[in-house]
Amino acid sequence: MYLGIDLGTSAVKTILVDDAQRVVASRSHNLTIDSPRAGWAEQDPGAWIAAVFATLDALKADHAGALAEVDGIGLSGQMHGPVLLDAGMTPLRSCILWNDGRAAAECAVLEQRWPALRQVTGNKAMPGFAAPKLVWIANHEEAIFDAIHLVLLPKAYVRLVLSGEAIEDVSDASGSLWLDVHKRDWSDAGLAATGLSRAQMPRLVEGCAPAGRLRPELAARWGMTKRPLIAGGAGDNPAGAIGIGAIRPGATFITLGTSGAVITPVETVNANPDRVVHTFCHAVPALWLQAGAMLSAASCLAWIARLLGASEADLLAPLGACPAAPSPVSFLPYLAGERTPHDDANVRGLLDGLSHATDRSAIVQAVLEGVAFALADCRDALTDTGLAIAEADAIGGGSRSDLWLAILANVLNIPIHRLAEGETGAAFGAARLARLAVTGETIASVCTPPARVRSFAPDHRLAADYAERLPQWRRLYRRQD
Repeated sequence: MYLGIDLGTSAVKTILVDDAQRVVASRSHNLTIDSPRAGWAEQDPGAWIAAVFATLDALKADHAGALAEVDGIGLSGQMHGPVLLDAGMTPLRSCILWNDGRAAAECAVLEQRWPALRQVTGNKAMPGFAAPKLVWIANHEEAIFDAIHLVLLPKAYVRLVLSGEAIEDVSDASGSLWLDVHKRDWSDAGLAATGLSRAQMPRLVEGCAPAGRLRPELAARWGMTKRPLIAGGAGDNPAGAIGIGAIRPGATFITLGTSGAVITPVETVNANPDRVVHTFCHAVPALWLQAGAMLSAASCLAWIARLLGASEADLLAPLGACPAAPSPVSFLPYLAGERTPHDDANVRGLLDGLSHATDRSAIVQAVLEGVAFALADCRDALTDTGLAIAEADAIGGGSRSDLWLAILANVLNIPIHRLAEGETGAAFGAARLARLAVTGETIASVCTPPARVRSFAPDHRLAADYAERLPQWRRLYRRQD
C-alpha cells in the first residue's frame, strides 16, 4: 500500500493506492492564499502541515486497516515557493508562492549577477521562481535573510516535518533557478548570486529514490505497522507526468488546473528560455520536461463563476458539449500576469468585444477560449525548440469539461484525450514514485499510461475559425503595452 500526498495551491490531496495501482481512498483539505498587496501571494507553511495531517487523520478514521499497511509515501507539490527556516527549523515568514509577481525587478538583477543563468538552468529568470524571491528578501527583509539557515521548497518542508530530513528531488529543484539542469545538481554560482551556499540547501535525490522514513511517533499516530519509506517525490507537473505514464519523449500532456501548461518529456536538454519555455528535470533519471506554462487556467473559470455568482457547472450547462462558433467576446486569461511566452508579471486579464447583446454564455465561452488560446501560445513556444506535437492528453480539474476539451482540440487543431483518473495525476504520480523507491521495480513497469476514456478530434470548420481568431486575440496583448 502506498500514499501519494499532493500539496497543491488550493488544497492538499492525499490518496491511498494498493499494489494493483487502484485508488483505495482519497481525502483533501482546502487551503487559502493570502494577498498582502495586489500581485502578491503567500501561504503559511503551518497551514500545509495542518492540511496534510487532516487528510491522514481522515484516512485513519475511515481506512485504518489499509493505512496500517502503507510501505511508502510519495510527495508532490506546488513549485517555486521558498520556505525560509531558522536554525531551529522554524519558518521565518510565510512562503512567497509561484504566482507572486513582486520580484520582477530582481530578475534583471539576478541575470546581471549571473550571466550564465539561462545556459545553466535552462530557464529565464522570472518572478515566480525561488531565486529572485531571495534577492527580493535580501533587499526588503534583510533581518530575515540574515537569519536563513535552510531553504526548502514546499513539499520538502512537508518531508522535513514528516521525517526530520532535509531532502529535495531534482525536478522540484529545477524550479528554483539554483539547479544546473544538465548536471542535476546545485549550481554554486547560482547560489552565490543570491547570497546563499550549499550549506543552506537540502540534499538532492532523484524522485524515485529513497529520501527518509516517517518519524516513529507519526507512524504510531496513523496506526502504521512499519515506518514507511518516503520517496524523493516531484514537483506537481513532473508528478502529474508520472501519474499518466508520460515517461517517453514526445508524450505531450496539457494541465488544466489552477495554472496550465503544455508539457513534453525529452531525452536531451534543448532549452528555449528566450521564448519562456521552462526546462525541468523529470522525476525519473535521464529525462527532462520542457513546458510552456500559464499562470491562470481553470482558476479563470472559478473567477468568472465567483464574479457572476453561479457555480461552474451552471455556467457550463447551457453551452453544450461543443461550440457552434467562436464567441464574439475575447478574454485574456492573465489574471495573475503571465509566463509563456510573455514573461509579464504586470499584465492583467481583459474582456474585449462586449456589447448590449453580450450574454453570460458568450462571456463564459470566451473564458474557456482565452485559456485555450494561451495554451496555443505555449504549444508554439515548444514547437520552436523543434518538438512536434501531434496530440496531447489532458489532466487536471478542467479536463472534466467536454466543452473545454472540444475547444482546445479545435484551437490547437490536434486530438485531445481525456484520461481515466486524470484529476488525481500528481497525487497518483507521487504514490508511484513511492512504490519505485520501495520496490526497485523498473520505471516502465510501474509508470504505465491510463486508459484514454474519450478523445476530442478537431472539426475542420471550427479549427479554421479559431485559426483566424487567434492572431486577433494575440493583438489584444500588444494593445496593453
